[in-house]
Amino acid sequence: MADRSQPARTAHRQPAPGRIELYRRRYPWFDRLVRAAQRYQRNYGDYYAAAITYFSVLALVPLLMIAFAAAGLVLASNPALLERLRGAISESVPSAQLSELVNGIVAEAVEQAGAVGVIGLVAALYSGLGWMGNLREALTAQWGQGPTALSLPRRMFADLLALLGLGLAMLVSFGLSAVGGGVGRMLLRLAGIQHTTLASLVLWALALVLSLAASWLVFLWVLARLPRQPVVLRTALWGALFAAVGFEVLKQVGVVYLNSLSGSPAAAAFGPVLGLLVFAYLTSRFLLFVTAWTASAGENLRMIPPEPPARAVITPVVSRGGGSRTMLGVFGVGVLLGWLTRRRR
Repeated sequence: MADRSQPARTAHRQPAPGRIELYRRRYPWFDRLVRAAQRYQRNYGDYYAAAITYFSVLALVPLLMIAFAAAGLVLASNPALLERLRGAISESVPSAQLSELVNGIVAEAVEQAGAVGVIGLVAALYSGLGWMGNLREALTAQWGQGPTALSLPRRMFADLLALLGLGLAMLVSFGLSAVGGGVGRMLLRLAGIQHTTLASLVLWALALVLSLAASWLVFLWVLARLPRQPVVLRTALWGALFAAVGFEVLKQVGVVYLNSLSGSPAAAAFGPVLGLLVFAYLTSRFLLFVTAWTASAGENLRMIPPEPPARAVITPVVSRGGGSRTMLGVFGVGVLLGWLTRRRR
């Protein structure tokens, strides 16, 4: 007979962890990617990417017109440097169609530098501020920062400063790429090996390194300074490197994808605009995912203070005396008890 004095043992087995959970426990880098994807989805990354794409396409033409009109006036005495700067920007897009579109906008802006007046400047500022505002809100959401209580004029002024800072960072990065490539060609020409296979390999490697350095500089500024509450630069170093390498890979993938669309009726009808939409959307999603990945680092999680608990509300419950129904019920119970007691006697 079983010993019933011992309490029955009920085994509650925990469900076996799945394969993804095992990988997360075994590989910290995989766990960080999963946490970044969860953060991206939780903070509406796809919706913010769509908004950034819309304002990017809307702001591209006026911003390029203003930027290269100013560059044309400043670099009027150095057309070679202006040409290298334009080449560096056209190489940043993944397809030949987009490169032709950008080159056409840039050439028109340089030729009509003096015609870009107050109207063009106002249009560029309006579209640029809309793009910058949405970009900053998206980055702030991925960092998990709370809303900032800023009035509309202060918010617009802050977005304007951020837009100018980003433009300066992009100008420095593209200038670094253009000047570095020119210096490399000059050194190879002085060495007399500019037409050899070794020179081609050196120039390819130099162009790749300079492109990564330029992208790293821009992404570092975007990740660390564009959120509403700027973060420490060192926390965004690895994220900017991840973004720079991934952006180069994304450009190569974009070349293959856009070439596959070249035979479709939509591509024939819309051409570079469709390619620009696709490339801007993929870039926006990748940028927000990199931001979520950067914010998912252990040191950044410790920097974010935990949310305070909900406010406790103590509501006293006052119980009043019973009404007429309660009194009648008590009286009835008393009568019944009295009748039962008499019968027993």
